[in-house]
Amino acid sequence: MAALYDEDNQTVGSLGDRLFLDSSTLTPLLKRMEKTGYLSRQRDPGDERQVRIRLTQRGRSAREKSIDFLDELVKATGLTPARYRQLREELISVRENLSRYSAARNARVD
Repeated sequence: MAALYDEDNQTVGSLGDRLFLDSSTLTPLLKRMEKTGYLSRQRDPGDERQVRIRLTQRGRSAREKSIDFLDELVKATGLTPARYRQLREELISVRENLSRYSAARNARVD
């Protein structure tokens, strides 16, 4: 939900890349979220192979309600909000670097 809230109307593929999940893992989750009314899935009119995902109003409301939970999560870590953000950014950077390294290594093997 947070990834969609940050960037709505993205494809299943781009969401999977962002979350490091393949479509076979992500699609069942998205279907359940669609059934509960949190998002809609629709084929991209420009490329029928792509499925676009959009948060519904219910999905947006759920995200807004979860902000209090995030505040509690930050407090539970014992970190200041600034240090929490910094650590989160560092972890994202490490994850992206590892992903690039893995992709480059796989390209050399092929």
